[in-house]
Amino acid sequence: MVSYVVYGRGSFNQLDEILTPHRKTNAPMIFLLDHFFENKPLADRIPLLGNDKIIFANTAQEPKTKQVDALANQLKQEYGSVSGIIGIGGGSVLDLAKAVSLMMTNPGTSADYQGWDLVKFPGVYKAGIPTLSGTGAEVSRTTVLTGPTRKLGMNSDYTPFDQIILDPELIFNIPANQRFYTGMDCYIHCIESLTGTFLNEFSKSYGEKALNLCQKVFLGDGEWTALYDDQLMMASYAGGMSIAYSQVGVAHAVSYGLGYLLGTKHGIGNCIVFDKLEDYYPDGVREFKKMVEKNGIEIPQHITKDLTDEQFDTMINVSLGMKPLWENALGPDWERKMTREKLRLLYEKL
Repeated sequence: MVSYVVYGRGSFNQLDEILTPHRKTNAPMIFLLDHFFENKPLADRIPLLGNDKIIFANTAQEPKTKQVDALANQLKQEYGSVSGIIGIGGGSVLDLAKAVSLMMTNPGTSADYQGWDLVKFPGVYKAGIPTLSGTGAEVSRTTVLTGPTRKLGMNSDYTPFDQIILDPELIFNIPANQRFYTGMDCYIHCIESLTGTFLNEFSKSYGEKALNLCQKVFLGDGEWTALYDDQLMMASYAGGMSIAYSQVGVAHAVSYGLGYLLGTKHGIGNCIVFDKLEDYYPDGVREFKKMVEKNGIEIPQHITKDLTDEQFDTMINVSLGMKPLWENALGPDWERKMTREKLRLLYEKL
């Protein structure tokens, strides 16, 4: 679990104070900032000292193992060691920061650690500051990466941030589509966690609260307000805590295949898949469709219609590799219930 959490409007202004105890002589703090903020006021608010450095992370695509390795190698060559890695942005930047932190201290390539509990050593100090809410990346024990053969997280007890700053002011005025797709990642986390076989009282307590907040936010009356920003930020936190002690399910397992083959962003990919999962989550999909209509969002359709058999097989292989997700969704005999043929039909619906 994340050791230290600061929450509140304007809490980003405490960043210098928060980082000071973790600074080491001649070792910089490295700030990975979403490229969206290049030449924007947030970049000027970062408290740079000494040889600190801002690296603008291109989030046009989700993080790849080669991107993580290149960044970690660059920092090792330039500085030897660093005081910490600070991720500021959406889920992609937060995952990138966690992964780079781990690869500053672990040998080999980040692809070696795609799986469960493979990371050998703690990373350097790392802090996360979300500027989008929904993914739960700020609290999760994974950092999802696309590698040479699969899309899979570095899932370990060493992955979570040491510190997070939750400042609702930073998610103000996000484009409605982006906010919805990312927020639905949280909603889908909750549905998959609360209906899964791994459910326990810890994950249930957080999942129910996150679900309630998502319902308030995306089925609420009137225009979007600052209160909704506060609630969505806490929904993301609680949703991430819920799956930290359980697991996600069918939508995420299928979405990973889309992300690996087509580069579909995680939030929108989950929406594309969840839209077709009435057979698995009937109540959740029914409510999801109400949220889509209420917020005036368009879910892309027919994105797999021109794929080849080989491409379908690639997605199926990636998806079936997500064994804990399928077991949570369908139980220990999931391989009997989700055959390659059945999964192919599901992908064809998308």
